[in-house]
Amino acid sequence: MKKLILLLTLFSLTIGNSQILNPVKWDTSVEKISDTEYKLISKASIESGWHLYSQKVPEGGPIATSFTYKSNGNYLKKGNTKEEKGHTVNDPIFEMEIKYFEREASFTQVIKLKNKEAFKIEATVEFMVCDDSRCLPPTEVDLIFEIK
Repeated sequence: MKKLILLLTLFSLTIGNSQILNPVKWDTSVEKISDTEYKLISKASIESGWHLYSQKVPEGGPIATSFTYKSNGNYLKKGNTKEEKGHTVNDPIFEMEIKYFEREASFTQVIKLKNKEAFKIEATVEFMVCDDSRCLPPTEVDLIFEIK
């Protein structure tokens, strides 16, 4: 009985001490460009020591950041999602030259409205983050943009 209690105690302490790493937080905003065009802005806040990869990475590298915008008949995408300059470095994990972002990153997508009614755009961002010694599995986060 004592061994069972000891085992359960150790198991609960192990579970209690494990931590879920979530080094990237996403925020969205919308900027009006004209009466019919808007800019969807996705901003990533990245914890110190971690880096978020670009939308374009070499083959054999990490999972690239990608955005999927759910079509709803109220808008048209204009072009592809754009990203900031970032840093291009020789990555120690993947042993190749890769572009990534530290601390924060901003991605923008221009859309053209098909009508003047308020609506929401649902999107998903898939991304991968690493520090200098490890990488987390690819993560998907849902994003919402409110067009008013």
